[in-house]
Amino acid sequence: MAAQFGRRLRRGAATTAVAAAAVAALSASQAPGSPLVASDGGDQPTAGATPSGDGAASGNSPYFTDLPPLATPDKPGTSVNLPVTGSVESGIPASILAAYKKAEQTVAGTDPACRLPWQLLAAIGKVESGQARGGRVDAQGTTLSPILGPALNGQGFALIKDTDNGAYDGDRTHDRAVGPMQFIPSTWAVWGVDGNGDGRKDPNNIYDAALAAGRYLCAGSRDLAVAADLDRAVLSYNHSDEYLRTVRSWYEYYRRGAHEVPDGTGILPVGSSDGKRPGSRTPDRTPTPSASTSPSAPPSGSASPKPPAKPTPSPSDPGRPGSSTSPTPKPEPTPTPSLASVRDAGTGDLTATAGGAFAQRIKVQARSNLGTPLAKVSVTFTVTGDTDASFGGKAAVTVLTGADGTATAPVLTAGEKTGDLTVRATATGTTLPAVSYSATVTARQADAIARTGTEELTAVAGQEFADITARATYKDTAAARVAVTATMITDDEQPAENDKGPYFTNDDGDPVRTLELTTDADGKLALPKIYADGAAGTYKLRLTTAGGATVVIELTVEAPPA
Repeated sequence: MAAQFGRRLRRGAATTAVAAAAVAALSASQAPGSPLVASDGGDQPTAGATPSGDGAASGNSPYFTDLPPLATPDKPGTSVNLPVTGSVESGIPASILAAYKKAEQTVAGTDPACRLPWQLLAAIGKVESGQARGGRVDAQGTTLSPILGPALNGQGFALIKDTDNGAYDGDRTHDRAVGPMQFIPSTWAVWGVDGNGDGRKDPNNIYDAALAAGRYLCAGSRDLAVAADLDRAVLSYNHSDEYLRTVRSWYEYYRRGAHEVPDGTGILPVGSSDGKRPGSRTPDRTPTPSASTSPSAPPSGSASPKPPAKPTPSPSDPGRPGSSTSPTPKPEPTPTPSLASVRDAGTGDLTATAGGAFAQRIKVQARSNLGTPLAKVSVTFTVTGDTDASFGGKAAVTVLTGADGTATAPVLTAGEKTGDLTVRATATGTTLPAVSYSATVTARQADAIARTGTEELTAVAGQEFADITARATYKDTAAARVAVTATMITDDEQPAENDKGPYFTNDDGDPVRTLELTTDADGKLALPKIYADGAAGTYKLRLTTAGGATVVIELTVEAPPA
């Protein structure tokens, strides 16, 4: 994933040993039952899988393999209230850190169930580009020079032919990972977003890239507070178990503390995956022993070096490696599943016509702290807002999740009030975040309206027309309680309300030429009395329904007898 910086060094055995120790130390700090690689049939491969790069955000480009130091930052547990100073490795350039935090806040507002931590973005940014080359960005957060990965030409990397005509990566033959979060162009085309409000979606801008990475990691209703979901999210970025362990190490390190440093002063990593299959740590040369991890060289003239003697265990340290009295390790106890989140389980668009039923039923899934579905969880669905929609006349209902962890609400029916409403799904009696759904009730509609009766409508000036009736339908079925506007119109290309001729009367008996009416339960419409007035001639009455159906009826006014 990481760009080619020109400072990548191949690492010897000593660095490998220290890195392995760092992984072990940091992995041991994870919560019990927190799997390093997801294995519950989720949307990403399990350990050992090596799928093609097309499914990863970065095309499985190279990445920095440096691990954090074994020593934790100065103030463990203070990643929310960051210390002013700390270890060199825990320093994050100001603009980069601000972008990660802004992305966390934005995602929390649009997808609170994901629970995206900024420290995960920081870990990926560290591994991908060394925090944008140590924070070499301008005032808007755009890198001072492009950060590009190698051509994904299938020679040591995935084979991804050009998808952007070189617009982002300058390569019209193959794609390259681009920017501080190393998106390949085809992934950016889907997930790219404007994170700093400048009207552009630029993968070279840390605010845009960090928010896009956050949304990408939250895809598929993931809850990143659940270890298995977090692992799947990281693997979706780069399909490599080694990559997952590296990101996990930095994530745990930043959670223990980080601090802000000026832009351009961040520490640039030097170790990379060296162009091999992502995750490979095999050096190309014979490693040089390190004085801190290897035995001393033998004296001159001696025989071949002997392995160092095994350490003698101390009585106070019976479990020390190499001790004959080391106790047999006991397997970790299996964690007890507990409710961790309730999330949407594929509910579609919630729209209904007034008085009808919503075709979609709201469906949620309860997930455990192990990332597995949880059965027999009580979920309460509540209708809120100024609405008369309900679950069979009830504003709130409670349903238990089934064996697959899902709970499906009863059919939601719309009342007569139109507009928007909200339905909230919560784990009954808990403080876990609710899942909110927006729903819309639209007005009843008709797609056709016609006058009933065929006789000519004629009246002498000063008298009344015979009763007029019409019928509205929707998909050939009676359109009940549909709004209809009756208007006396002019005989023009663009008709307007006529101020002459036949008229209705309002409740006060005053003449009016527009009325709002409603069909009955059978879709029928009986018009009120229409009075003939004005000069003799032919006039027009237009009926228009909610939904746009119209009919024009001719009214003839005759002059009175001489």
